[in-house]
Amino acid sequence: MTNPFFTPSPLEFGLPPFADIHDEHYAPAFERGFAEHAAEIDAIVNNADAPTFENTLIALERAGQTLSRVAAVFFNKASADSNDVTNALEEELAPQLAAHSDAIRLNPALYERIREVHAARESLDPESRYLVERYYAEFTQAGAGLGQAEKVRLTELNQQLSTLTTRFEKNLLADTNELAVVIDDVAELEGLGEGEISAAAAAATERGLPGKYVITLVLPTGHPYLASLANRSVRERIMTASRSRGAHGGEHDNHANVLQITRLRAERAALLGFATHAAFVTSDETAKTPEAVHALLSQLAAPAARNARAEQDALQALIGDEFELAAWDWAYYSEKVRKATYDVDTAEMRPYFEAERVLRDGVFFAATQLYGVTFTERPDLVAYHPEVRVFEVQGDDGSVVGLYLLDLYTRDSKRGGAWMNSLISQSALLEHPVIVTNNLNVPKPAVAGAQGASVLDTAPALPTLLTYSEVTTLFHEFGHALHGLFARVTYPKFAGTNVFRDFVEFPSQVNEMWMLWPEVLANYAVHYETGTPMPADLTSKLQASAGFNEGFATSEYLAAALLDQAWHGITADSPAIDGVAEFEAGALASVGLDNPAVPARYSSTYFAHTFSGGYDAGYYSYIWSEVLDADTVEWFRANGGLTRANGDRFRARLLGVGGSVPPLEAFIDFRGRAADIGPLLDRRGLNA
Repeated sequence: MTNPFFTPSPLEFGLPPFADIHDEHYAPAFERGFAEHAAEIDAIVNNADAPTFENTLIALERAGQTLSRVAAVFFNKASADSNDVTNALEEELAPQLAAHSDAIRLNPALYERIREVHAARESLDPESRYLVERYYAEFTQAGAGLGQAEKVRLTELNQQLSTLTTRFEKNLLADTNELAVVIDDVAELEGLGEGEISAAAAAATERGLPGKYVITLVLPTGHPYLASLANRSVRERIMTASRSRGAHGGEHDNHANVLQITRLRAERAALLGFATHAAFVTSDETAKTPEAVHALLSQLAAPAARNARAEQDALQALIGDEFELAAWDWAYYSEKVRKATYDVDTAEMRPYFEAERVLRDGVFFAATQLYGVTFTERPDLVAYHPEVRVFEVQGDDGSVVGLYLLDLYTRDSKRGGAWMNSLISQSALLEHPVIVTNNLNVPKPAVAGAQGASVLDTAPALPTLLTYSEVTTLFHEFGHALHGLFARVTYPKFAGTNVFRDFVEFPSQVNEMWMLWPEVLANYAVHYETGTPMPADLTSKLQASAGFNEGFATSEYLAAALLDQAWHGITADSPAIDGVAEFEAGALASVGLDNPAVPARYSSTYFAHTFSGGYDAGYYSYIWSEVLDADTVEWFRANGGLTRANGDRFRARLLGVGGSVPPLEAFIDFRGRAADIGPLLDRRGLNA
């Protein structure tokens, strides 16, 4: 069989030949990839020559190319466009991948070779020396120094966990689709715009429910439509469905998975010499200890809860005695308070946030002003799904930076949330170019043509108008994309966003600042029908209200971050946990974030970040990175803002180094000092 993964892609930029890739190619490619990689590792281990940087570390960096090619494409598809075949194969692959990784990281002879090179590392150049240090630290943390019996048990644990986390994700996707809210009467959608209603109608048609309306669920607890829907009963139905995911019994229930995952992670941590899984994870992050994480989160929790209570009182005052404010009411009435207080209605902004203008004249424009890069759409290049758009990125000197793929719209085959992936990561050693993707979950308006036409048949009949939150998300995810596009490193291990988990969100959060930067906002915030710019007074009012509702936003986030820490703070000998809901309630009560009107951003049974997404004991990363982000925003403001000089400095000293420099060293090199928490406290209104 001719398999497109068996050789490097012949296409421009090394773009995977998606037109030639079919489901039947994945399993054989993984099989060959595993075998080739294992043989390459054996060759390193059995090399009779004394260990050197070249015959050990360089050889490791060159190994596993077939496996890397198929894994990058497969796991992007499994997240963005899954089907029954990929779902089944992903579950089958999970323990195999864990076993393959363990066979490498727990290989005593390989560890000894790395240890010897590590002992002689001082003669190497800085990037090579850091590569050796990272390999040695990661192998050590992974258990390479354990005895054989412990390694056997560790391998069993890793395989079980890989299966459980994959199952958690598949349950969540299935339940998210099944619990989508079906509306019979368009009158119940009062408050939504024409495009949103059109998207709900299109979603219903795709599900074989013509004449009805389907509101698909998003990953967080809340839903963007809750801010607009006038019908309280519909708001309640959406919130109830959201919070029921993985928690209502049946074949997609995640209660058992949560309990098993946390128990096995605690056992593995103990086996590796750590008190808890949180201690295991943070030991190789910039935080270093869970105590440092708790110190930050605890410092913020009390004032955030206090501010949320004050906001709640204001909302209740608006409602009066008619009913008690519930979680599904918060977004709707907070918009009313925002309008009454600041004369700002974010729903009024949607006509100014047409997706194409936001992308080209906002997101791309800011990048061009800062970094001199330009974006040319390449419709001749085939992506992994018909809705995915491909852009060639060039420097101001005409040099090729890489490819950027945008997958904007939601679909039942795509997991919730928004993210960035690398299909190919730049590496001078392997002479690799770079291709990155951004995935969002924006509802797609109905298409032109006959009733019942596929959403892929034509372009949307109505423009895609983004919510304020969706615009923020697009700028955020594009910050990750820039990190991946700009990193220029020698070794694959340091490519793109391969930095510590509690640092990776920093560049993406910095990029959010340009959304409301006056020069950028004026360039893209244009009414989609009239072409008139967003009124200047609306812009100024929006900026004046930037701190509005921060008590709620900070509290819901911290509740999830502290819940993640609580699950991963249990020890191997802790008493068995009988109920997920009871544990969650106790964890939130203990930190004063158990306000029913402010539910955690994610509840345990649909907390994909921590139970399937790689942020286990690391969801704190967003606010940990925001300390750096807020301080960096202050630097940009103090140094002239949106200028090439500022962009070039940020690109050269931070984005461009990828993971080749310890991240906090890169930050200090850019900022000139360590980060100050003051700007974060000011931004979130937590100083008083």
